Amino acid sequence: MIDAYGDPGTPDCRGGGRYLWWLVRCQPGRSLAGAVLGSVWMALLAATPYLLSRAIDDGLEPGDYPALAGWTAVLFAVGAFNAWLSIMRHRTMTRVRMDANFRTVKVVVGQAVRLGAALPRRVGAGEVVTIGVGDVQTISQSLTVVGPGVGTVVAYLAVAGLLVAISPLIAAVVLLGMPLIVVLVGPLLARLQGTETEYRERQGVLTARIADLAGGLRVLNGLGGKGLFADAFHRDSQRLRRQGYRVGAVTSWVQALGVGLPTLFLAVVTWMAARLAAQGAISIGELVSVYGYVAVLVGPVAFWVECGYQISRGLVSARRVVRFLRLEPPADIGTRDAPAQPAVLHDPESGVRVRPGQLTALACGHPADAAAVVDRLGRYVPSNATWGGIPLDEITLPQIRERILVADHEADLFAGTLHEVVDGSVTPPGGAGLRQDAAPSRGATSHNTPADAGPRTGASAKAPLSEALHAAVADDIVQGLPDGLDSPIDAQARNLSGGQRQRIRLVRALLADPEVLLAVEPTSALDAHTEARLAQRLRTARQGRTTVVTTTSPLVLDRADTVYFLQEGRAAAVGSHRELLESEPAYRALVARDAEESAAEEAIR
Repeated sequence: MIDAYGDPGTPDCRGGGRYLWWLVRCQPGRSLAGAVLGSVWMALLAATPYLLSRAIDDGLEPGDYPALAGWTAVLFAVGAFNAWLSIMRHRTMTRVRMDANFRTVKVVVGQAVRLGAALPRRVGAGEVVTIGVGDVQTISQSLTVVGPGVGTVVAYLAVAGLLVAISPLIAAVVLLGMPLIVVLVGPLLARLQGTETEYRERQGVLTARIADLAGGLRVLNGLGGKGLFADAFHRDSQRLRRQGYRVGAVTSWVQALGVGLPTLFLAVVTWMAARLAAQGAISIGELVSVYGYVAVLVGPVAFWVECGYQISRGLVSARRVVRFLRLEPPADIGTRDAPAQPAVLHDPESGVRVRPGQLTALACGHPADAAAVVDRLGRYVPSNATWGGIPLDEITLPQIRERILVADHEADLFAGTLHEVVDGSVTPPGGAGLRQDAAPSRGATSHNTPADAGPRTGASAKAPLSEALHAAVADDIVQGLPDGLDSPIDAQARNLSGGQRQRIRLVRALLADPEVLLAVEPTSALDAHTEARLAQRLRTARQGRTTVVTTTSPLVLDRADTVYFLQEGRAAAVGSHRELLESEPAYRALVARDAEESAAEEAIR
């Protein structure tokens, strides 16, 4: 089996068929063993009618009971050996399928990690979930053709050779008739690929809708939009169901013909053999063997039709995987080193200039415009932004990710204990190791310590964690949970309130302790009292470090060294909070509105 921690290899992404062949080539020994075991198993199934005919002609018909006993013993021995072969074949093919399954999972997960922040911009979450849930299993099932699929060809040729010795006419009918059956099913398999492809596409769309519903149900309910979303989901699910019926209709015809046509063919060949026996052209034993041969062939031919069905579906799924694997993250063409010392971050497009060691705030009536500035300063989109006079696009990306961290207020939170969620590099009091849930990327703040700090354990982790919890005003969250830091947290921290989730994300960012922290709306879900404490503590915790926050809260803006007032994505004014209140009416109106909303929320509480 594939090593869970090993390199899965480089997949062949030139097409769905080449990807399936790559999965076979990754396990040549096991695939060959499956083909050999499947071939011997099928050949011995075909040998059974021959042994039965010899027992009849050499023992039963002439009354030679020792010969009959001998052939019966051989028949029993072959049957027992074939039963053992069947077990080994099934075990081997299970390993082949599981290896393909896990290998595909690894390359898909690896690609998702490689895309990083570009992933949500390139493909929807529903597409990735559909690949992981359905396509991976379908691909692995299609590799069944490697073992029994090869065996059916061997059995088919072996039976044809045995039939030539009995009747060239019957052998010719079998040799020509069986491929004809496969050809008749071919158009249905082509149609199945088309309907299956459309079904998978719709399934991905519906999965994305489910994810959106799960994540935004509370907001939708508050806005009164739950009914509209439910109606849209109902329509999409009905379309998916109708498409599923079309796939099922084609599938049922494929499976019915796969069993029905070989059975009909068996009746025709049996009738021909019976006439030859009645005419004395073949013996009774040969008649029995012909029936047995053709009965054996019904299984392989039906299996080949089934293999065609599985391969058809596997190609559809493999194409989806290949399409995902072909996605490329933004090219890292940077070759220059980052500034050796803290330096100015400058975004020419907006005019924002972030001075090292200061707390800079971006205030904007449209939060998306401020977030766009952060994206450029964090190099998550191509831009003309510079760091210490060096274009960010020319600096090697690992150096930027090591020193600049974008902390999104909607960053993902993974399931685990609170201790694991806020700091994956810390060993908890119980001593169990913690996993690293996410790499530093846009929308998922880092769980890592600075590159030169090394992992923190035991008592050495206690002070930084306590300080980060205090700075993010998250002490009460720990105290309010039944087991403190060891309390379980749901995926996306759904068992916490919106404000608690926001503070947990900030704790995670502060523990990373980056040289430059770019925080997007870090206090948008907090009440005025908590926000005021957080603004003061954040400034203290980041003293001497470069920090940028996007906000319209006067409580936070008043703590900033420099405030940039953005209009239509550009800096319309710059200064301290109080200076802008006096000189910029638009700025005053923006922050006054935010102050009134905060006061109203505080009064409600």
